[in-house]
Parts: sequence; C-alpha cells; structure tokens
Amino acid sequence: MAAVDLPNDSLFGDAADADPAALAAALAPPAAAGHYDELRGGSGTARGALAPAWQRFFAQLGPDGFDDLDGRVQALARQVRDNGVTYNVYAADGGPQRPWSLDLFPLILTPDSWAGIEAGVLQRVRLLERVLADVYGPQQLLARNLLPPALVHGHPGYLRAMQGVRPPGGMHLHIAAFDLARDPDGHWWVVSQRTQAPSGLGYLLENRLVVSRSFPQAFSALKVQRLAATYRALVDHLRAASPAGADARVVLLTPGPYNETYFEHAYLARYLGLTLVEGSDLTVRDERVYLKTLRGLEPVHGLLKRLDDEFLDPLELRPDSRLGVPGLLQAIRAGNLLVANAPGTAFLESCALLGFLPALSRALLGEELALPSVPTWWCGERAALEAALPQLATGVVKPTFGGPGSGAVLGRFLSRRELDEWAGRIVRDPDEHTLQAWRPLSQMPTWKDGRLQPRSVMLRVFAVADGRGSWRVLPGGLTRIAGGTEITTMSRGGSSADTWVLTDGEVDTTSLLGRTAAAADAHRARTVTSRSAENLFWLGRYTERTENTARLARLVLQCLNGEDQSSQPLLAWLGELAADNGLVLPNVPPPTTGRRVFERSLVAALADTKGATSVGWNLCALRNAASAVRDRLSQEHWNLIVRAEQDFLRGLAPQPGEADWSGLEALRMLEALSGATAAMTGAQTDRMMRDDGWRLLSTGRHLERLGFLAHALALAFETGAVHDEGGFEALVALFDSTITFHALHQQRRDLGALLDLLVIDRDNPRSLGWVTQTLRGRLARLAGSAPGQVPGIALSVPDPAGWTLEAMLAQDAEGRLAALQGLLAQCEQASWQLSDDIGARYFTHSDETRESVGA
Repeated sequence: MAAVDLPNDSLFGDAADADPAALAAALAPPAAAGHYDELRGGSGTARGALAPAWQRFFAQLGPDGFDDLDGRVQALARQVRDNGVTYNVYAADGGPQRPWSLDLFPLILTPDSWAGIEAGVLQRVRLLERVLADVYGPQQLLARNLLPPALVHGHPGYLRAMQGVRPPGGMHLHIAAFDLARDPDGHWWVVSQRTQAPSGLGYLLENRLVVSRSFPQAFSALKVQRLAATYRALVDHLRAASPAGADARVVLLTPGPYNETYFEHAYLARYLGLTLVEGSDLTVRDERVYLKTLRGLEPVHGLLKRLDDEFLDPLELRPDSRLGVPGLLQAIRAGNLLVANAPGTAFLESCALLGFLPALSRALLGEELALPSVPTWWCGERAALEAALPQLATGVVKPTFGGPGSGAVLGRFLSRRELDEWAGRIVRDPDEHTLQAWRPLSQMPTWKDGRLQPRSVMLRVFAVADGRGSWRVLPGGLTRIAGGTEITTMSRGGSSADTWVLTDGEVDTTSLLGRTAAAADAHRARTVTSRSAENLFWLGRYTERTENTARLARLVLQCLNGEDQSSQPLLAWLGELAADNGLVLPNVPPPTTGRRVFERSLVAALADTKGATSVGWNLCALRNAASAVRDRLSQEHWNLIVRAEQDFLRGLAPQPGEADWSGLEALRMLEALSGATAAMTGAQTDRMMRDDGWRLLSTGRHLERLGFLAHALALAFETGAVHDEGGFEALVALFDSTITFHALHQQRRDLGALLDLLVIDRDNPRSLGWVTQTLRGRLARLAGSAPGQVPGIALSVPDPAGWTLEAMLAQDAEGRLAALQGLLAQCEQASWQLSDDIGARYFTHSDETRESVGA
C-alpha cells in the first residue's frame, strides 16, 4: 500500500515549523481506489484537504508536530507492555501470550456520523431482544416463516433447555456488539453481530487510556465523549435487575488465564468492581448459586459471563466441560440467577440471520432498519442459492452455524478451479453455507515506520442495558485495523485503535469512582475465593522456593570454584542438598566424586523447565500461579514476575557456537534473579492488602522457608559440614545471615552462636524461631482466633517460646544433639503436614473443624 516519507527541508522548508494539518494533507496518501477515506471524508485518489475533525486533531499535535510521532509510538508500545496488555494466541510459537497491538492514531467519528450509528444500533438491539423473547417463547416468527426453523433449531447455539424460560430481569440481552464497515459512499453497514459473550469492552478501555495520554491536547480540544457513564449504567443495571436487587453480588465468570482474552476479563473485573471467578469457584445448592470462599459459601445473584454457552453447565450442555458450573441452568430457570447474556443467544450470531432482519424489523417493530446489513444470502433457500452462486467470485463465503469471522473465504482470492469446488460444496450442503457481499472497508491513517499509511478498518460498537427494556450505546468502540490484507482479525496480524466519538455538547465526566455501590463495597471485606486463595498460597510458596533454590545454586557454584572446593563435608552437604531441591537430576554423580560433572549438570538444569525442577521450573510455576490471580496483583508486581522469568531463561539459553554451560554466566544470572525475587518480596510484603488471601500467601512463603531451612540445617549436621570452616560459612550464607552473624560474633565459629542466630533468635526473619512464630500468628489470624488462642491447624508447628540454647546443645550418650535433631525433624514434618491441612480446610473444604485451644 502506498506510503510517503516526511519531506526534506529543500522541498518544504523546516518541517518542524510547518502546520501539522497541512503537512498531513500533503503527506498522507489517499485511500486505495474504491475505499472510503476517513482522513479526508470521502472517496477518491487525490490528496485533498483533511476532514475538519482530522484538521483539528493534527493541529493539536504540539510544537514538535510530526517529529515527535516516532517517540510517541515507542512510548505507546512501552505503555502497553508495562500495563501487561496481552492477547493470547493459542497457536503462537514460544508461549501463548503476545502484547496487544495498538496503533497510534484514533478513529475519529463526527457527531452526525455517530448519531446514525447510535440510532441504528439501539433499533437493532431492541429487535434482537424481541426475536429472543419469541424464539424462547411462543415461536410465532417460526410459525409465520419469518425465521426459518432450520436456522434456529439447527444452530448449536439454540438451547432447548431454555425454552419457555423468562430470565430474571425480563431481558435476554444485556450486552450486544455489532461489527460495522463503511462503504465507499460513507454509509455504515452491519457485517456481523455478537450476542453470546462479546469481547472488546476491556481492550477498548485500555486503548482509550493509552491513546488519550499520547494526545492529551487533542483529546481535550476535540471534546471526545467519555466512556465511564456507560459502564456505570451497566453495573447498576445488573445489580438492579438481579433477584437480590441493589445489594446483589455480581461476579465475572472467566474460562481462566489460558483464554485468548483473559487480560480483558481481569481488567474488566477490576474496573467494574466485580469478583473474577472461574467455574470451579462456584457451586449450586438448592437451585441457588454460591461462591466458594475462605469463610464458606456466599450467595451469587448475577453473573457477567465471558464463557461460551456450551461450556456453562456440564450436566445439561457439554459433559466434558470443566469450565462451567454443574446445575447452573437449573438455577437460571428457577429465577435465582441473572446471567448476562442469558444462555441461548448464540444463534443470533449466525451470519445467515442478517438477511432476515429487515422483514423481522417490519413485523416486530413496524420500522425499516436504520442501519442496514451487508447483503446476505442463506443458501438453504432455493431462491437465495440461485442468487448467490453467480456472485461467488465477488462475495464472502461463511459457515452458517459458525461464529462471526470463523472460516470466511473471500471469493476474489480464489482461482477458477477453487471457485468451482466451492460451488459444488455449497450445492451439496446449502444449509451450511451463507454468502455475503464484499464491501471494501474504509481506510484510516496509521503511522508505520515513520510514514503515514492508510489501512482498512472495521468498527465494533457496543450496546449495553441500562434498565428494563432500555439500552444505551457506548460512545466509542473497538476499531480493528487490517494488516496487509482486508482481514481485521487480531489473531491474523491485525491491530487496534482507539475510537473518538465527538460531541457538540458538554462532555460527560462521570466516573465509576463516584458510584454509591462502589463506595459501599470499598468498606466491605474483600471476598477471597478458595481458588484464588490456593493460587495465592502457591504464589507465596513458589516465590520462596525460587529464592531459596537460586541462593543455593549460587552457593554451590561459588564453593565449587572457590577456596573450599576440596572440603569433602562441604561438597557432600551441597551435593545432597542440591539433589533434594531438584537442582540436579537424581542420577548425577555427587561433587565429592565428580565436581565438574556435577557443576555442568547443575548449570544445564537451571533453565530447564521440562526435564528438571530447578530454578527455571520454579520460576515458571511462580508465573503460572500469579497469572491465575492477576486481578489481585499490581501491574508492577506482575511485570516483575514476567521479566524475571524471561530474563533468566533467555540469559541461560546457549548461544549458537558457544558451549552449553558457563558457571560464571550462571552466577551472573542468579545474582540478577536474586535482585528480582527481593523486589517480589517487597511487592508482596508492602504492596498488597493484608486480607485472608495475603495471609495465605505469607503462610505459603513461611511454610516453604521452614521446611527448606530445617532440612538444610539437619543435613549440615548429618554430613559434618557444620563443623567444617567452609561449611560453617556456607550454612550462614544459605540462611542469608552472614552480615548479621559477623557483626555479632566477628570471626567466631562457635556452634552456640550459630544456633542462637539461626534457630532461636526471633528477631532474625531467617531463623526457625522467627518463622514458626510468624506462621502460628498468621494461622491464628486466618482462623479468627481470639488473642492468646491457637487454632488447631497451627498445633503441628513447634512453639518457639520454649526453645533454649542449653537444650539445643545438650548431647545424649552417643554425643548427638538429640533435642536439636528432633526439633529440626519436627519443623520439617510440620511444613509438609501443614500444607495438607491448609489445603483440606481452606481449598477443598474437606476439613470443617474450627476448634481453638488455649495457648
């Protein structure tokens, strides 16, 4: 597609001093022939004056004008990356996530243009609601043949389980999305509609946040309509329409972190103030839906679903679904749960339905469609088939019963032989195919590689319910930009843009922060679901485990290449501890017999996330646990985790032509990782709300620390490393207490001083005494025990109040420190037992004991 570079000074003088709007008019290539030019407001191939709105936009670029656009592109990409905006692509190489693609310029819509879109969308959503009420009610449209029964009953999105059901609130549709295209004459056409679980409401919010910051002067000067009031109306409507009224609990149901739009689910839940849940978080009892929380079951009255209908209820729909909630449809039929949108709306997404909407509008509304659909022929009708086949070469073939955009084939890209093959398929199975006329998409300006370039766009707009039987259109939308073709799908290389709807009146500055319900929720104890609690618990464990194994790996590499590499007790201790913690595979010779082989094996396993459970594996597990509770983590916390994993694994990946291991490079990467885990610890300690979820995260960390340190100390005595000069120093270093020990005891290597600091001292956060004391306190607070009371679940953790140095140093008849060894074994056993007890009590709820005994 044509593009023009910025002018040089010899042609245009100093570009920095030129009028940006005049420069844009001169530089921007016109839209391709046959396409509407959004920049100039018409069709044509000449470089004419800009449309008034775009003139005002470029006039507000600022003193640097076009010279600053490359910098703004970089800042925008950095903002998207820092905000963690991703679009998951299941088939992508190297992992499921990729950054969200966002263009610099917004699509600008004038008040007149938007008024036509708004009126047409409101009419359409009213029509679709009437169609749903009839299809799941008297079915007069089918009886009068206004709607072919094959398109309804034959569609997998029609749910017989919902026939005759009047959903709570009296509405089926609460959110509907419409994909629009502008033809060469400037008229808008509906290409498809989405009613099952429309996506885009979260991404367009993020687009608005980033792009408005890139052009703050233009955003203010052009009087762009705000979005918050529409989201506020939606949430207020969902609460008001639910069975419990204004006090209802509404949750957002997501398939989970591996869904392609999971970022949007977490973002929307946080923005709207809803609890983000997965199917396993919910249960149905007596035809009512409950949320599994740490405090028991809590009722749910409304569900904003981001899940396709077929997965909602394995009892009545797909039996292999593990994403839904058994019994959910029965709760809906009983009138105890509002679902947005009601199950069974997916058949409206069939592209074939668009061809019947004009007649349906006349029959149900007594009106002609204000916003027409792209000409559509369902080949299941003989007359339509005969009309469609001659237009195959210029149309778009779509599956009748597929979702919008699925399996579309553009006839103009097919050869003569392929066209004949498609004609044969359609004739053999006409019901399964629908033909749509192809319309060239309008083109808007984009900034790519330092040049203005026109790209084809499609606009998705949203209608949301704001009361019983009434809707409003979100004054904006998700603009999708095609890549090198006319296909605007994000998964096929497309991009997105913000959508600025201008107004001649006052800009509504409503904010969600002003909602009375939100203010009340701010004072309500934050709900912690059992699933979130379990993932927070394991986030804490894997953070601590990553930190411990990274410190141990550094210590091993330093000792293997230091002054104490000949110390057999030290090597025996490090070798056995490394093997026990997964730093080397079980069949690797210990360092006492094969020091270099052991070192090579340890380095090779560091970044191995498949065959070993070393540091890299722990990092991946940490990130997976964090992704499941991303809505509870700050953006900085999430970015720390993602960058730490990426930097570590990339840094240890062998380069072409280089050896596959390097002890020095591994040490450097481990040191960098230690800094990252220290930052994670700070984020978890000082940047998170201290609710029950945080207490479980903290409990997981301290439980992991207790088992690791107790096992390391016991092994140091077993191998004799504690009595070796190098082993003594290595043990203190592993406990991260070197500076403190030498500040208190200088160069002494006294066993009593060691045990006092590493076991008894309850002011040292790396001592066993501090860890057990903290664990007992966290568990007591979690159980809601009264002061001085210890919950039963904490009784397995040793009480450090009775520990004395004299008892630790007492030797039995064989010269062993029996009391110390027994305590270390008890601490290690307690860490494993406590993990099982916490899981049974708080995650699976298989242990309902609530006893508390005196301290």
